[in-house]
Amino acid sequence: MRLARAAAVALLAGCAFAGDPPGGPPRTTPPRVVQILPESGAVLTDLPRRAEIAFDEVISEQIAAQQRDIGGAVILSPAAGKVSVDWHRTRLTVEPKGGFRPGRIYRLELLPVVTDLRQNRLKRGRLVVFSTGPPIPDATLRGTVVDWAGNKAVPAALVEAVLMPDSLPYRALADSAGNFAMPLMPPGDYLVWGVVDQNGNRRRDPREAFDTVRVTLQDSASLELYAFAHDTVGPRLRAVDALDSLTLRLSFDRPLDPTQAPDTAQVHVATAADSTAFLALAAVLTPAGWDSVTKAAAAAAAAADSAKRAAEAARDTTRRPAAAPPARAPAAAAPARARPGGPPLARPDTTRAMRMLLRRPAPTDNRVVRLVAPLEPGARYVIMTEGLRGLTGLARPGRAALLAPKPAPRRTAADSLRAGAGAARGPRGAGPDSLRPPTGPDSTPPAPRPPSDTLPARPDSGRPASRPPAR
Repeated sequence: MRLARAAAVALLAGCAFAGDPPGGPPRTTPPRVVQILPESGAVLTDLPRRAEIAFDEVISEQIAAQQRDIGGAVILSPAAGKVSVDWHRTRLTVEPKGGFRPGRIYRLELLPVVTDLRQNRLKRGRLVVFSTGPPIPDATLRGTVVDWAGNKAVPAALVEAVLMPDSLPYRALADSAGNFAMPLMPPGDYLVWGVVDQNGNRRRDPREAFDTVRVTLQDSASLELYAFAHDTVGPRLRAVDALDSLTLRLSFDRPLDPTQAPDTAQVHVATAADSTAFLALAAVLTPAGWDSVTKAAAAAAAAADSAKRAAEAARDTTRRPAAAPPARAPAAAAPARARPGGPPLARPDTTRAMRMLLRRPAPTDNRVVRLVAPLEPGARYVIMTEGLRGLTGLARPGRAALLAPKPAPRRTAADSLRAGAGAARGPRGAGPDSLRPPTGPDSTPPAPRPPSDTLPARPDSGRPASRPPAR
């Protein structure tokens, strides 16, 4: 009885161990999909109970890179509720809530995130499109999702195309450059969402940035989605800073609408003593407009300086003209990196996102105000805003206070001489520093003298010599 129990325990332990089988090298190739049911392109007359994906070896129950369950490896659409994904060692079964419905086109996408027990990852994903009634369509929906406020593409953005009027949601994920493609889509009218899926749950959450576009899909359609946070209130004036006596920078708590033309009627500057008497404003600029003004001024100053130096050089007949630097040969283009023993790696197309961001400038949360007359140093001012819209088109009035900075006292030549003299004298009331060591050519201190009551010892006795009596 004991031997049988020990043998059973050993058998269970051997079955639970996920190591390599004895007698052969460990497998280094990723798992391979051997079958998907229903098959792609199938038009079913009987509704399937579930979809099934079979592999040629045991796969892991989790997505190793994200430490999530295997349900994150599959996207089934259209599906209004939760999709159940179950693990059966070498198989995955997929079942939507309420089961498959008649008269629909289903898209089952397997993402390249599945690994085996040795963390060998699936090389590429698979897309299966089958029907429970109508014929398989051939329309394609593609596009790009960018983070408008962040001025960048959105990798792995959630794309949800809702077919109207039945509100059937078809979902897909963008690549690392924000591009997506959804082939074999049913034609019709769609409301397409591009979502910055921050928590990775593949659902639209209330606080996540998104953009929507309506499109009628026939053969193909290409979309551009500018995702941003949809606030329910307008921007609030948060702070005002004085860049100089004529320039103020207004900061808000959220980005402003970049399509709204800046207007001096939207900003009012007044003294704190009389908030009804507004100061004259020269302009209200965006940060890009202010950069253009400062760059133009710097370029004009540089041109004037160059003209002045050229005139001085023309008057100086002894100066030789500088030799032109030798022309450099154009650098050779770096070859594309390739996998060992394979073709060059394909990189995601980032040009589409770059073109989108160039056409529509990124929103900012500040504006620059130029005054006609300079601020009075040390005076208090009140800045009021109205009509400045946010990205959702909402606006609200704002109010902030400003204390005009006082200019730093100008340092004169007498102050410099006085400071130098004080440093030479040392602390107030003290003379020259007698503790400072000499700085002459021979700055070695003298050797200490012996005490006055002793003399050096005689060479023959080793005792100190007595002092001769005074006369």
